Amino acid sequence: MTNPLLLGIDEGTTAVKAALFDCELRVVAEARRAVAISHPQPGWVEQDPETILEAVVDAVAEVLEHAEGRDVIAAGLDHQGESVLAWDAEHKRALTPVVVWQDKRQESLLRDIAHDDVARSGLPLDPYFSAGKLAWLLANDRAVREARERGSLRLGTVDAFLVERLGGRFATDLSTASRTQLLARGGRDWDEQLLATFGVQREWLPAIGPTFGKLGALTHPRWPAEIALAAQLVDQQAALAGSGATRRGELKATYGTGVFVLGRTDGETEADGVLPTVAWAAADAHGGVGEVAYALDGGVFAAGALLDWMAQGLGLAPDARTLARSAASVSDSAGVMVLPALAGLGAPWWQPGAHAVVAGLHAGVGPAHVARAALEAIAWRVSDIVEAMGAAGAVNGVRVDGGLTNDPTLLQIQADALGMELLVNDADVTVLGAAMLAGVGAGVFASVEDAAKRLPRGRVVKPTSTAAERAAQRERWRRFVTASSALP
Repeated sequence: MTNPLLLGIDEGTTAVKAALFDCELRVVAEARRAVAISHPQPGWVEQDPETILEAVVDAVAEVLEHAEGRDVIAAGLDHQGESVLAWDAEHKRALTPVVVWQDKRQESLLRDIAHDDVARSGLPLDPYFSAGKLAWLLANDRAVREARERGSLRLGTVDAFLVERLGGRFATDLSTASRTQLLARGGRDWDEQLLATFGVQREWLPAIGPTFGKLGALTHPRWPAEIALAAQLVDQQAALAGSGATRRGELKATYGTGVFVLGRTDGETEADGVLPTVAWAAADAHGGVGEVAYALDGGVFAAGALLDWMAQGLGLAPDARTLARSAASVSDSAGVMVLPALAGLGAPWWQPGAHAVVAGLHAGVGPAHVARAALEAIAWRVSDIVEAMGAAGAVNGVRVDGGLTNDPTLLQIQADALGMELLVNDADVTVLGAAMLAGVGAGVFASVEDAAKRLPRGRVVKPTSTAAERAAQRERWRRFVTASSALP
């Protein structure tokens, strides 16, 4: 086989990306398809699953046109984590929209569940996770109830839906299961107690398998040939691999709709305010879950989404990119502070009922000051998470990626807030990580660490703030979060 290729498929919140890489992880071709998000009611965030499927098919078809006769030996699929839907087992037809990870409709349902009942998951009781969303669909969606009565109900994350539609395999991976709140810490299968807590039956859920290995195949009439599926995982775990943060203490932060920080650990590690999660799981000799790698996880639920809202919802700029660029025109925020809690306040605060706040407005404030305050808010929220992870062990570098890292003002504010260097990777390391892990699953690379050796080193952004300045700003930020998150 001459010059084989690896395919990465990134099913993100606002876009699907597909890319072909050679076996040195260099890009050969790439394609992107935007995917719309709807907000049918306050707190509801939905997507059309058929639109997502079509975006995947279309993006993959485009990049395969550029394979130029070379064999695509393996594909890796990553997906948007905690988002869920229901579909019919017989016809594989979606029964519900995708309920996106930002969705809050299940808040009242979660109030009837005791924190002790979910403690074994290692995750706080929060609408972010999949289990509450599934429980809401079971309790409120008519099509779901009818499929349940027929015995044809499927429930799962977006990866399971895509893999069944494109490959006939009803399965997910351990990293995804660790984000649902239906897996106990250290578990390798759905937990009976957690299933009972949320009223979910095992037979409705996909089988849990490894992250990489021989996972079946993907096919579609628009594609020239069947493609071996060799990796399947959460998008943030794919970004962790694609950033090269594969060893203990190495952190990555991906700046997109939200910002998600993951840091590798030697094993299952506890830290206040951040989440234990599975980074990835290798296949054993029988195709089951073998060796498991772990990480700590923390999410800022609104970053790009915050800028979109300020630009379009508040009318401060034509678009989010223009708004972010305007922040460079002022040296400070003129006293403005922003709490970016459009979808609640995530790690390490875990205040799902918190709302976004813009404070400190006065006659001298313009859109550029508000824009700078928004970038500062994103940076301080990331710093909250890195600090919590640092309490559990040394932080040996922070690697950043994602669309917002194209903004130099945000990067400098972030380096100053952390007081450490940032290693800035390419913006699209998520799709790279999916392809990279597919290469591990297909035997192209001996291990995740072996594959990571082929990744280019990013550029460095150094902090310019002093320790005293940082400490004063940090204390001001903490006081603001404490006061603002308590507002009704």
